[in-house]
Amino acid sequence: MFNRLISSGKAKQSALAACLAMTAASAGLQAATIQEITDAGEARSDAAAADQQRINQVADQIDQLTVDYQQTAKVVDGLKVYNGLLQRQVDNQVAEMEALNESIDNVALIERQIVPLMTRMLDSLEQFIALDTPFLMDERNERLERLRNMMERSDVTAAEKFRRVLEAYSIEMDYGRTIEAYKGSVDIDGRTQEVDFLRIGRVSLTYQTVGGGATGGWDSNARAWVELPPETYKTQVAQGLRIARKQVAPDLIVIPVAASTEVAQ
Repeated sequence: MFNRLISSGKAKQSALAACLAMTAASAGLQAATIQEITDAGEARSDAAAADQQRINQVADQIDQLTVDYQQTAKVVDGLKVYNGLLQRQVDNQVAEMEALNESIDNVALIERQIVPLMTRMLDSLEQFIALDTPFLMDERNERLERLRNMMERSDVTAAEKFRRVLEAYSIEMDYGRTIEAYKGSVDIDGRTQEVDFLRIGRVSLTYQTVGGGATGGWDSNARAWVELPPETYKTQVAQGLRIARKQVAPDLIVIPVAASTEVAQ
C-alpha cells in the first residue's frame, strides 16, 4: 500500500514535470514568435521609412523639375520675343541691302547723266561771270578753271565734283547779298592804276584811287568804267570803303546804280 502511494506520487511528479516542461516549451515558443513578429514589424517600418524617403526624394525632384521647367519656359518665351525682333531687323537689313544693290546698279547710269549736267553748269557759270559785273574776275575765273581741271581727274568722285560745282554756285549767289572792299587795278586815261574797289552786292561796283584822286564806277549798260563826279561820290565811296572794311559803323551812303541807259544816283 505504501509502495503504491509512493509510485502514485512519483507518477504525479512525473506528470507535473512533463506539464511544466510543456508549459516552458510553449512559453519559449511564444517568446520566439513575439520576437519574430517584433522584428518583422521593425523591418516593415524600416522599409516603409526607406520607401517614404525615396518618395520624398522623387517629390523633391519633381518640384525641382517643375521649377526648372517654368524657368526654361520663361527663357523660351523671352527668346521667342528676341528672335522675333532679330527677324524683323534682319528683314529690314535685307530690304536695305536690296535698295543699296539697286542704287549701286544705278550708279553708272547716274554718273553718265550727271557728268554732262556738271559740264553744262560750268559752261553756264562761265557765261554768267563774263556777263556779270566785273568784280574779282581773277578769283572767279581761277575757281572756274580749277573746276574744269577737276572734271578730268579720275581720283575725284562724281559726288565730290558735283559738291564743288554747287559750292561755286553758292559763292556766286553770296556775292549778290554782301558788301566788300578789295584792291585791284583799272585802266584810267590809258594808264593802269591801283585802286580800292567797293562792291555792294551786284547793285554797284565803284573804285577810288589811293588818296581819292579819281572815283569811278562800272556802267553795266556801256560795259565800261566811267568817271564819277567827285563832288557827289568821292566822299560817299570813301565812306563805303570804310564800312566794308568794318572801320566804321554801317550808315547810309549814296552810290551810283545802273539805270536803263545811264549811270544814275
